[in-house]
Amino acid sequence: MQQVSLPDGTSVPALGQGTWMMGEDRAKRSAEIAALREGIALGMTLIDTAEMYGEGESEALVGEAIAGLRDQVFLVSKAYPQNAGRARLRASCEASIERLGTDRLDLYLLHWRGSVPLAETVEAMEALRDAGLIARWGVSNLDTEDMEELIDAGGEGCATDQILYNLTRRGPEHDLFPWLAARRIPVMAYSPVEQGRLLEDRTLAAIAAERDATPAQLALAWTMRRDDVIAIPKAGSVEHVRDNRAALDFELDAETLAALDAAFPPPRSRTPLAML
Repeated sequence: MQQVSLPDGTSVPALGQGTWMMGEDRAKRSAEIAALREGIALGMTLIDTAEMYGEGESEALVGEAIAGLRDQVFLVSKAYPQNAGRARLRASCEASIERLGTDRLDLYLLHWRGSVPLAETVEAMEALRDAGLIARWGVSNLDTEDMEELIDAGGEGCATDQILYNLTRRGPEHDLFPWLAARRIPVMAYSPVEQGRLLEDRTLAAIAAERDATPAQLALAWTMRRDDVIAIPKAGSVEHVRDNRAALDFELDAETLAALDAAFPPPRSRTPLAML
């Protein structure tokens, strides 16, 4: 499994598993649990969730899926911005930990920026780390100016910035990626196939077909072409997980990269960070 290094030297899989909208339909529960377990067996041991997903239902699903496997998993969850202050973050974290059936999180993220000052969130995250409830913390959906403010607020301990990034959302490459790379903060890319919409793109399908790959595999391989990006696609079935895992076996050559750049041009100027 291709690995990505976090700032503290910890290595995590470049291909993990996202869980947005999982755990919300009881009829799909067994298939989703089987998918997560298959992903773990295939080395996709980083699992990302959030208290927002199904208002805790996703975390409960993940907790059931990793029962007996906790020590094999790098567990990530995220806090609502309104819960990211001194008064509420610990309770929010403890509730996530309880739903996940564990005693700690490997990584805890601010889901997006709200009204709580970043300095207060940094203080609250560091307190959770000191208490042993989390091993490290990071952020999600923060643009370059936000990251600069975070560091100025004492946030040198930030382990990652989780952002929307895929072939059709290349804006962060202009300024956010270089800023993070200079500080050795990796990107965690959510929606790497644009919630499935990239699979409908005829140009991508043609490029993939010429290379005996699926559009999803090509899109994922492209997202992970850098050594500082972790992709977290969601898969609700065992077959889908296996298809995603095969992206790691696809090697991007210069011709393929050029074809993708022509079809999905890199940014020529700064673009504000997007959220779904």
